[in-house]
Amino acid sequence: MVEICPVCGLPKEICVCGTITREQQRVTVRRETRRWGKTVTVIQGASGRAKDLKTIAKTLKTLCACGGTAKDNQIILQGDHRERVKQYLTQLGFQEENIEIH
Repeated sequence: MVEICPVCGLPKEICVCGTITREQQRVTVRRETRRWGKTVTVIQGASGRAKDLKTIAKTLKTLCACGGTAKDNQIILQGDHRERVKQYLTQLGFQEENIEIH
């Protein structure tokens, strides 16, 4: 028996809910200065589920060759990686117009 998505009503194999959700999300990428002058990149609004957030954080840490974490519905990367993060998020399916860089 085929499972049906409760949101869109399509079978789970061709469900488009995740794609639509990513296209409508507003993502903020900003640089902050933390203790002792350390620079970090903070990404907010990237995903609603903790599992997705951790997966995105892991990939970004590998792509940017830096440390970081995913907690409190945000991703924190060590260093200034705003442009790389924007490029990767557009590859994931987020709209470029909905990604704000500060």
